Amino acid sequence: MVYHIYLVDDDRFLLDLYAVKFKNAGHEVTVFGGGEELLSALRKDGATIPDVILLDVIMPGMNGFETLEALRKENLAKDSKVIFLTNQGQDSDVEKAKELRANGYIIKASAIPSEVFAETMRIVESVTPTNL
Repeated sequence: MVYHIYLVDDDRFLLDLYAVKFKNAGHEVTVFGGGEELLSALRKDGATIPDVILLDVIMPGMNGFETLEALRKENLAKDSKVIFLTNQGQDSDVEKAKELRANGYIIKASAIPSEVFAETMRIVESVTPTNL
């Protein structure tokens, strides 16, 4: 099955790295440099709703938690799974992700791209709502 994946990160190198990984597996990928850009795209009439959103926490402007809060508040991409892909591994960050009903939490520094890909596919294809 082909999934539409949104990647949201201010690190262009990582965006490109993960985009290539998912595209090479046959998935459709759209990249965004930040939360505001993602929200703007999802607010447009006829916006494509992704199967999964991979979201960094630390970004200039709107951080990942604020972005997910806005998604939830505005009921945008309500059927999309949201996975945090971040270097923030503190318990308080994981708890915040749980409170916001994120479907997953992957720490970049402890996962190589193939592991990020595998965990993302596991979460997208899972009938259980979360890996947190």
